[in-house]
Amino acid sequence: MRLGLNLGYQTAWSTPFDHLALAQEADRLGYSVVWAAEAYGSDSPSILSWIAGQTERIDVGSAVMQIPARSPAMTAMTAATIDTISGGRFRLGLGVSGPQVSEGWHGVRFAKPLARTREYVDIVKLAVARKEVAYDGEHYTLPLPDGPGKALRLGFHPPREHIPIYLAAVGPKNLELAGEIADGWLAVFYSPEFAEEHLASVRAGRAAAGKELAGFDVVPSVPVVVGDDVATCAELVRWYAALYVGGMGSRKQNFYNQLATRMGYGDAAREVQDLYLAKRQRDAAAAVPMEFIDRTSLLGPKERIAERMREYAAAGVTTLSVSLFVADRESGVQTLRTVAEALELSGVGE
Repeated sequence: MRLGLNLGYQTAWSTPFDHLALAQEADRLGYSVVWAAEAYGSDSPSILSWIAGQTERIDVGSAVMQIPARSPAMTAMTAATIDTISGGRFRLGLGVSGPQVSEGWHGVRFAKPLARTREYVDIVKLAVARKEVAYDGEHYTLPLPDGPGKALRLGFHPPREHIPIYLAAVGPKNLELAGEIADGWLAVFYSPEFAEEHLASVRAGRAAAGKELAGFDVVPSVPVVVGDDVATCAELVRWYAALYVGGMGSRKQNFYNQLATRMGYGDAAREVQDLYLAKRQRDAAAAVPMEFIDRTSLLGPKERIAERMREYAAAGVTTLSVSLFVADRESGVQTLRTVAEALELSGVGE
């Protein structure tokens, strides 16, 4: 199992310089990849390009670039460009976002996300491989018919004809699609205790493509808090869990709430959502079960984290990407070092 670092996106309490310092430390420590996210604030390609130019070995990955935000050809151009300036270190993570962001921010209908994703990835692969981009799909037609458009080819030679593609997936059908058309899966709230159900969907997709699970990168983003007391560490993750389970999406369409329900936390998930949507965020955070937080996070002293890493590796994880819940840059650097030491202690590192 390898290590990754998930920086998320820029917030009121983070700066690009903090994220760069963390990425550089992860590079020095031998982490395999650093991911940057986007929602409706900072974009991931800009941050990743900046980090790529100031690191040496670590891969840079989008977790994610939003499908409704860019045409597939634009995404291919961006991916090929970052892969070039980084010397072949880019990983392209894609996701459809959610209805509120897709339709409210980008003005793109959220309907049929699986079919749109399949076509989108087809076109990205064509363009990165420098093939003529001609496509006749339900959602994308290139070039447009009865007009002056012509089938074009990417105008320069990137270092690779295939850039690894990852899908951010939560539901069973999306997991199956990731297994079929992608090189890896970006997971959230991944619990070793419930991993087999998720991996069964991925295996089904791999089988549909005539492939096995071997070689497919399973990449959960896992909150990490280092400390002596596990319950105290968990308190720092509560608000994050409540936001996603309770407030990320509408009452009818919250993928993370549905995930928590499939994991056996249906009653708690409903309570968290009811409280969060009633603007009682503090109560919503308090209602998140400790067991759910502990099973989907790395909490406590180094030795406990190492033991948990063994369980993640046994549950099919190939790249464990940590999300730092820390107060400042210095604490983040120290946490990265502790996580690296824990992996060595666990004996499951590559």
